[in-house]
Amino acid sequence: MQMMIAAVGHKMPPWIDAGFQEYAKRMPPECRLLLKEIKPVERSSGRSAESVMAEERKRIEAVLPKQRFIVALDERGADLTTMQLSQQLTHWQQHGRDVTFIIGGADGLDAEFKQHADQLMRLSSLTLPHGMVRVLLAEQLYRAWSMTKNHPYHRA
Repeated sequence: MQMMIAAVGHKMPPWIDAGFQEYAKRMPPECRLLLKEIKPVERSSGRSAESVMAEERKRIEAVLPKQRFIVALDERGADLTTMQLSQQLTHWQQHGRDVTFIIGGADGLDAEFKQHADQLMRLSSLTLPHGMVRVLLAEQLYRAWSMTKNHPYHRA
């Protein structure tokens, strides 16, 4: 199984890259975690948020591998516990599903894209910097995997 985080945004601070890489390298080969950065659309005073999100949707769709289960991160998505994420991870593995998590740009994700996603998931009720979301998601995926293996990383 392979998981990908496709994130609108690039040129993150070194601590963001280091944090993501720390958890990605902990994942086993049978459950790899990759990051695909998507260049954000330049925002100008003449562009609406909707037009920016629509253009970013095209950029996101261009990097999506075929036949993936798409989880779009959205503030109105399902609020999973770590245990529920662990169970979801087990389900994906049992069904041989590769999964791509989508982190939108500064304005969020295009409404049409969210409608076509397989699942909407909320990482937090807090407003978080998009770079930090990468690190938090990577950590939670590692924690979920560790729970499936009774690894001591997660202590309930």
